[in-house]
Amino acid sequence: MTMERGGASGFVGSHPTGIGRRRFLAATGAVGMGALAGCPGLNGGGDGTDGLPGELDIADFRGSGRIVEGRPAPGGTSITELPDLEGELTFYLSFGEGGLYLDLIDLFADYYPNFEYGHTQQSATGLANRIVNEVDAGASQADVFIAVDAGSLSAVAKAGAARTLPDDVLEPVPARLRTDQWVGIAGRARAVPYNAEQLDASDVPASVQEFPDVAAFQDDFGWAPTYSAFQSFVTAMRLLRGREETKSWLEGMLDAGVGTFGNEFLVSNAAANGEIAAGFANHYYALRVRNQRPNAPVELAFTSGDAGALINVSGAAIVEGTDDPELAENFVRHLLSAEAQEFFATRTFAYPTVPDVEPVGDLPTIDELNPPDVDLSALADVTPTLELLRETDVLG
Repeated sequence: MTMERGGASGFVGSHPTGIGRRRFLAATGAVGMGALAGCPGLNGGGDGTDGLPGELDIADFRGSGRIVEGRPAPGGTSITELPDLEGELTFYLSFGEGGLYLDLIDLFADYYPNFEYGHTQQSATGLANRIVNEVDAGASQADVFIAVDAGSLSAVAKAGAARTLPDDVLEPVPARLRTDQWVGIAGRARAVPYNAEQLDASDVPASVQEFPDVAAFQDDFGWAPTYSAFQSFVTAMRLLRGREETKSWLEGMLDAGVGTFGNEFLVSNAAANGEIAAGFANHYYALRVRNQRPNAPVELAFTSGDAGALINVSGAAIVEGTDDPELAENFVRHLLSAEAQEFFATRTFAYPTVPDVEPVGDLPTIDELNPPDVDLSALADVTPTLELLRETDVLG
């Protein structure tokens, strides 16, 4: 018996445009739908030796490469312990990691024959505004909002457009990585990727405020100021140090000849290539470079207790007005499952937000880092940051 699954043609999305539908087909080398549907162990059977019943096991969720080799089995709650996903959901996913997150949703759709979905992708800010407008008009189109930054999630929550999540959904995640209306599903630490042939870890100060005066960084440092993660970092600095000190710091970096890149992967790759000595980037970009090029001389340094040590999250919120809140809540539980957290850790190289799942490689754990005391929901207030970046000509 062949059963249609996630993104099957029987699911008609609620949007006239922008709905993407995805599925695995045997002809493309993925697991065939008939093979999964015909397995008596699917959705609750199996002998438990592979961690998942039927044709899927933890290897289907786990990435590959030298950084991933030898990992222990993840802890936490397996999807085998959760209720089946049954029904239809529409996702709003922000650009960036959203494409990878669709791969995870496809795995869920492969696992559950009666789960179907549609999606729309746009910038996190654009989707947050869209959700607020749709909820205000009483015409919510999305069930779940998955965003790559806490600020956009918080904007939706503050506008009353996100439902309160049940305690059992929130409990697996540390309190600093969630609110009542959204929960972090994957974490990212601000970091300093540096070229290990040009610098030692001791050359990178523990305080980001010292960076404009570091001799090794003069005309040899990079950032990506149009990137939302950089703007969240500057927002955190503004909240911690005030507007005028942040302005002075930005001007100091410009005077030091900081170079501008289009995104933070390019910053990390440039450090690996020796084009710059170091730069600002989310931690996982250097790991992706090293996973592709194991001998690339790029290492990570972390500052301590300041905006340069900010830990932000991708997260999920359930949109007010969803037609199926029970299914949406169950889906968010799946995002925090052992399998999904292993996916985030080994395919995107993000920090798992469930402490029972380890980060990849030799990364320090979130507990071992010393992030600043910043309410992530406050990162939604990005407008003053954009004004400051334009005033200092950081954005040109």
